[in-house]
Amino acid sequence: MKAPQPAGYPAHLVLLWLISPTGLTAGAPATTPIVATTAGAVAGTNGEIRTFKGIPYAAPPVGPLRWRPPQPPVSWQGVRDATRFGDDCMQTPYVIATGQKASEDCLTVSVWTAARARGAHRPVMVFLYGGGFIGGSCAYPLYDGAKLAAQGVVVVCLNYRVGIFGFLAHPMLSAESPRRTSGNYGLLDQIAALEWVRANIAAFGGDPERVTVFGESAGAVSIAVLMTSPLVAGLFRQAILHSPAVLPLASLAQAEQSGAALGADLAALRQMSATELLAHNGEFFPTRSASNVMTIAFPAPIVDGYVVPGQPRAAFETGAVSAIPTIVGIAADEGRMFIAEQSVATYRAWVRNKFGPLADELLALHPAATDAAATAAASAILGDAVFGESARLIARELSLHQLKTFCYLFSRGVAGGPLPATHSEVLPFVFGSLDKPSFIPHPPPDRTDLRLSATMRQAWVRFATSGDPNGDSLPHWPTYDRATDPYLEFGTRIRAGHAYHRAQLDALAQFYAGNQP
Repeated sequence: MKAPQPAGYPAHLVLLWLISPTGLTAGAPATTPIVATTAGAVAGTNGEIRTFKGIPYAAPPVGPLRWRPPQPPVSWQGVRDATRFGDDCMQTPYVIATGQKASEDCLTVSVWTAARARGAHRPVMVFLYGGGFIGGSCAYPLYDGAKLAAQGVVVVCLNYRVGIFGFLAHPMLSAESPRRTSGNYGLLDQIAALEWVRANIAAFGGDPERVTVFGESAGAVSIAVLMTSPLVAGLFRQAILHSPAVLPLASLAQAEQSGAALGADLAALRQMSATELLAHNGEFFPTRSASNVMTIAFPAPIVDGYVVPGQPRAAFETGAVSAIPTIVGIAADEGRMFIAEQSVATYRAWVRNKFGPLADELLALHPAATDAAATAAASAILGDAVFGESARLIARELSLHQLKTFCYLFSRGVAGGPLPATHSEVLPFVFGSLDKPSFIPHPPPDRTDLRLSATMRQAWVRFATSGDPNGDSLPHWPTYDRATDPYLEFGTRIRAGHAYHRAQLDALAQFYAGNQP
C-alpha cells in the first residue's frame, strides 16, 4: 500500500523519514530535518544545531481534561511543523516577552541536538523553568539550548501548567480522581514530559539512560520535590538545582479548602474561559502550614499523598529521596530580587515578626545601623532563609548517600558590576545567553563573563556526561561533606571555599526544625 504523502513535503523526504532507522533524515535538504516520534513525525530547523520546537508530549488539557493528569498526545498523520515554539501555558506576561500567545493547549517540549545524530547516544539535559509556579516558558530566548547542545548533549525544555491551571486543589476534583487527590498537575506534566523523553529522545541522538534534569527557582523546587516522589523512578539519573527553596508545603486538605473558595460547582469552573480563570490566579493558594519566612503569593506543589507523599524537607532529612549525583547551588545575594528598601526600624520589626525567638541571634549576625545596611541585611537573611538553607539541606542530606554531590556559589555580576549576583543571574551563564533578555537587566558582557559562561557550560555538560563536573582547566571541585561544607565559587575568579554563611544557616536550620508541619 502506498504511504500517504504529508501535505507540503516532497515525496523523497517522506521516504527518507520512513526508512531512517533513527528517525533523522540524514539525506534530506539542509532546511528540513525530520524525526519520527511515538505520536508522529516532526520537521525541525537545520543547522549545526537542529531544533525541534513545540512537540506535543500530552493531549491539550482543555474542556473535560482541565485539572486532570496529562493524557497521551493525540497522534497526527504526516509531518508536523516543529520550527516554532508552542503556546505558553496560561499566565500573566512574566518579565520577559516570548512573543507567543498563552493558552491551555501548551504541553509541548522543544529539543536542541547536533546535526550528526545518527547512532549517537549523547547525554540529555532536561530543563525545568522557574517563575514562581505562575509563569515561565521554553520560548524565553534566555533558555536557548543551542550552546549547551554544541558541547555534546541533547537539550530538552518542557512547558508545564502553572498557576490555577497547574496547581488548583478542590474537594470535587479529589472526589472524581481515582487517587482521591487533586492539585500538582504541573508536576504531573513534568513527569509526563520526562516519560516522553525516555520514549523518544533516542531518535534525536540522545541516550534515555543518561538524563540530567536541571532547573532554577520553581524549576529547582520541582526537581527537589520530584526526587521525593515514587512516580519518577528511572526517569532521570542526575540533577542540577539552581536556587531551590525547600519550604514546608501545604497539605491536600488545606489546599482543597482554599480551592473550594472559588466555588463548589466544578462543571461551572470547567466551563469558564481560560482568561476568566486566570483572573482568579491569586485566590486559590493555601497558607503554608509552617514557616512564614516570606509571604509566598503564588501557588506551589502540595503534599497530596500521591505525587508528593510527604514533606520534602522530611524526606531529605530521612534519606527517602532519589540519591542521585547532584549539583546544587545559589547566588551570593539571592534575596535582593525580593526585598524592598528597608529602614532600620522596619528591618528589625520584620526579623522579629518572622523569626520570633531567633530574632536576636539573626540581628546580631546581621547588624544594621543605617537604612542601606538594613536593606542589605534583610536581603541576606531572606536569601539564606529561603534558598541558602535549602541548598545546604539538600547537599548535606544527599551527601550521606551519594558521593557525587557538589555545591556551588555563583557571585559574578555581569561586566564585573558592583553587586554580587542575585536570584536567576546564573541562567545566562549556564545557557550562554548573555546577549539575550534576562530577568535582571545587565550591561553587555565582557570577556570575563564569556570565559566564565564557557567554563560553566563545560562543567555542567561534563556532569551530565559522567556525574562529575571536574576536568579541563576547572579548579578542583570537591565533593560535598558535612564537616566542612565545601563549595566552588563561580565569580570573577573560580575558587573553592567552605562553610558559606555557616552561623546564619545553622540558626535558620533551628528555625525550620521548630516549625515542622
